Formats: sequence, structure tokens, C-alpha cells
Amino acid sequence: MDDAAWPRARALTEDEVSAGAAVVADRAAEAQVPGRMPAIYLGHGAPPLLDDALWVAELAAWAGALPQPKAVLMVSAHWTQAPLTLGATEAGVPLIYDFSGFPDKYYQARYPAPPAPELSARVAELAGGERAVAHEPSRGLDHGAYVPLVAMYPYADVPVLQLALPTLDPERLLELGARLRPLRDEGVLIIGSGFMTHGLPYLREFVLDAPPPDWSKDFDQWVAAALEAGDAAALTAFRDVPSARYAHPTVEHFVPLFVALGASAPDGPMTTPISGFWLGLSKRSVQFA
Repeated sequence: MDDAAWPRARALTEDEVSAGAAVVADRAAEAQVPGRMPAIYLGHGAPPLLDDALWVAELAAWAGALPQPKAVLMVSAHWTQAPLTLGATEAGVPLIYDFSGFPDKYYQARYPAPPAPELSARVAELAGGERAVAHEPSRGLDHGAYVPLVAMYPYADVPVLQLALPTLDPERLLELGARLRPLRDEGVLIIGSGFMTHGLPYLREFVLDAPPPDWSKDFDQWVAAALEAGDAAALTAFRDVPSARYAHPTVEHFVPLFVALGASAPDGPMTTPISGFWLGLSKRSVQFA
């Protein structure tokens, strides 16, 4: 696929982009506790996200509204591995271009974030000790990790550690998030990176501004209501929602939400900095205090 073949979104004015970013910043300020990093779940789109002026501005505004993290712990939909596994902790490990069919420029992306070996040791400690954790020192950041980080921290000046999803079971991921919760008081931003709806096989057209299918709208609205109600039990039973079979024919893009949710403070505030649709898929991204 060349650049001309990739679908384009409606061009926005600078004022429209700035207004969208301001809304995100205001919402992100709503769910914060002094001295504690939030935990977030975001939609990472695809490599062309970085060509979307509004989405880049939204992610940048979100990061700008948060305290500067000491490090980021990234849990991406694109790495599932058991037992719990940690990625590279040395500098210079190349990115993973785990996609195909895009213009060549997307394979030239670089994101030389500093490694986070101290965070790796701390995660291992919280997860049950080194014997409970595996290490992949040659495993660089995949696109679910680096694409949103390029928008959020474009200078690659925040240390990043990627953590594999050790399971797709929501209850176990909630427990993992709870074990990682102390990191938030240590300046670590925990990010679950996926996509609130991801039914790519069921899209009728490949157009960035396409109206969302009913299944995408329905699942997005159901998740929004469950999050607003703080109903973790309903969320863990998401497969029972009729639209889920289309919104998530495979579940790896939804379940990073449970790591962030598990790391949240009980009964703490939640906000939705980013909403809307892209390719008809929900961009809904949430922040837990």
C-alpha cells in the first residue's frame, strides 16, 4: 500500500485541532490524585495514527496534563506471553514493526526511549519475585507501545518498559493490575494499550471517517456505561454482550483495560479524555485516578 492508497480523514483546521486538544487536557485534569500517577487505557490505532493531526494533538494534550512520569510501564495488545514476561532493559534494542501492507515510511520509525531496568526489577518484585517472571532482553517495543508514545512523549525522554499480557482472562489481569498499583505512587505511568472496538473483519469500508457500525457504537456505549457505574463485574463479563462478538472477535485489544482498571484506586474517579471513532472503531480512552 502506498501513501496515495491509505484512506485520509477530513482535514481539520488548526482551531479545530486545538479545541479538541483542550477538551482532552481538561478531562485529564479531572481524575488525578496529587503525588500519584494515574493508570490509563488508550486506543493505539495503527501506525498512520501519527498522520492524524487531531489524534496526535489529543494524545499530546493528555500527556501534557499529567505529571511527568519517572517511567512508563506499557502493556500492549500485541504481546501476549506466559509466564509474565518483561521486554528489553538495555538501550539500542530496535522497534518491532509488527504490521504489513503500510507505506515504507512507517518501517523507518524510531523511538529510542531510555530503558528502565530498575522498573523491571520492581515489577518482578511486585509480581511475585524473579522466579515468577521471564525476560526477553531482545524484545523491543511493538507498534501498540511506541505509536502512542511518539505522540505523547515525542522526545523519547521517558524510560519505558513493556510487559507482556500473561493471560487474556479479565479477572487475572485485574489481579495483576492490583499487584502493580504501588508503582503509581512511585511515579510510574501504567498504560494499557489496545482499542475499545477492534472488529476489523466486520468493517464494510476502509475509510477513516466512516460512520461506526452499530456493533461498534453499541459496544462503545455499553463500556462507557459500565465504566461510569464502576461495574468491574459487568466489564469482566464483556463476552456476554451481544455486540462483543463483532467488536472483539479476538479479545487482546480489549483486555489491557483490566490491567489499568486493576491498578486504579478503589472507588477512585475515572474520566474519558478521548472518545470518537476512527475507521468506525471506538477511540474511547480512559484514565483512572
